[in-house]
Amino acid sequence: MPSLEDELFPSTPGKFKIDRPSQSICRQFHRCFASTGTMFLWALFLIALTASYLSFQSFIDSGSRYFTASWGGIQWEKQVRTSAQIHRSGGLSVLVTGAAGFVGSHVSIALKKRGDGVVGIDNFNNYYDPSLKRARKSLMNSRNIFIVEGDINDARMLAKLFEIVSFTHVMHLAAQAGVRYAMENPGSYVHSNIAGLVTLLEACKTADPQPSIVWASSSSVYGLNDKVPFSESDLTDRPASLYAATKKAGEEITHTYNHIYGLSITGLRFFTVYGPWGRPDMAYFSFTRNILQGKPITVYRGKNQVDLARDFTYIDDIVKGCIGSLDTSGKSTGSGGKKNGPAPYRIYNLGNTSPVSVPTMVNILEKYLKVKARKNMVDMPGNGDVAFTHANISLARRELGYKPTTDLQTGLKKFVRWYLSYYGYNHGKPVVN
Repeated sequence: MPSLEDELFPSTPGKFKIDRPSQSICRQFHRCFASTGTMFLWALFLIALTASYLSFQSFIDSGSRYFTASWGGIQWEKQVRTSAQIHRSGGLSVLVTGAAGFVGSHVSIALKKRGDGVVGIDNFNNYYDPSLKRARKSLMNSRNIFIVEGDINDARMLAKLFEIVSFTHVMHLAAQAGVRYAMENPGSYVHSNIAGLVTLLEACKTADPQPSIVWASSSSVYGLNDKVPFSESDLTDRPASLYAATKKAGEEITHTYNHIYGLSITGLRFFTVYGPWGRPDMAYFSFTRNILQGKPITVYRGKNQVDLARDFTYIDDIVKGCIGSLDTSGKSTGSGGKKNGPAPYRIYNLGNTSPVSVPTMVNILEKYLKVKARKNMVDMPGNGDVAFTHANISLARRELGYKPTTDLQTGLKKFVRWYLSYYGYNHGKPVVN
């Protein structure tokens, strides 16, 4: 088989000659030099070929990502702009993260209803049944609210949104929720509640103009605090769960961005939000499902057999607090990532300030479902949950005009009516009078 050198430089056909020693040495040196130069040229050729292949492959991959991405393109940009249009004098243009979530969908609809521009983001993860999120999305689509399917950790997507629309406000509600799930998948909390928050803040700090930010913290930050009711001035340095710790970290991170970059930031500590279109992982929701299916429910008790109690807050009251926070947020003062002056930094409790025990909540559900619950009373495990929550809302009342009006009896009645309608229990016959 001919060598590579023979194929590139074939010998001339002719007679076989015997070389003199001096000629042989010269010829061998020449061949060696020629071989080395040839190999060098081949090396350059192979390097260039490899580089070209990698560049082409990168182009193909980029094109593939472009054509398979759930965002981008002329039509997509048109939908974003249309959804962000303001239809009232002095209205807001709001980017709502976690828009297909429980609170996010309600806030988005309320903003759109009053004439504000709204664009949503949601990644539709499977922490709970994504079909419920899809149904919320359909509800918002019917009200001309466009939801971008994407992750808040996607900096390119966020940059594109801020390039298309000069959002006046961001309502940041995207988060990995739930206390118990943190023991199974801690990484998801860091990804969403910390990394995702930083990615969003980075996009906001470089936006021109910078938007004002309202975001969802949690009553969980009060952790092992035993002073009641919980006040914004209380220490929050003893979180009882990883979820609480990530929300506490979020408060520290947002303070830093406010201090360095002049972002106007308002944190809202939600207290046990419930109501129609709620989260299936919440106790009132899962209790309703199990009671209707004839399955037992697990009711936890605290130390010394004390009933757990929660400051249940109806979704409509939470929405009023969110919108009040947006309306009073004040402006960010930065430009191009540089702070030009102090900007507002605020934290508020949004609760109902009327804690109700979990057994009492179950009794209310039994009343409206007209089914008796099979209860298993169990001591609360060490999973990061707390025995009670109770909000002091005087600051939100004074500065936001926040005034909850829905008690648990009224709120659960509305929830049960929605639940039976949505899931089609009792063959469509009315259960709630």
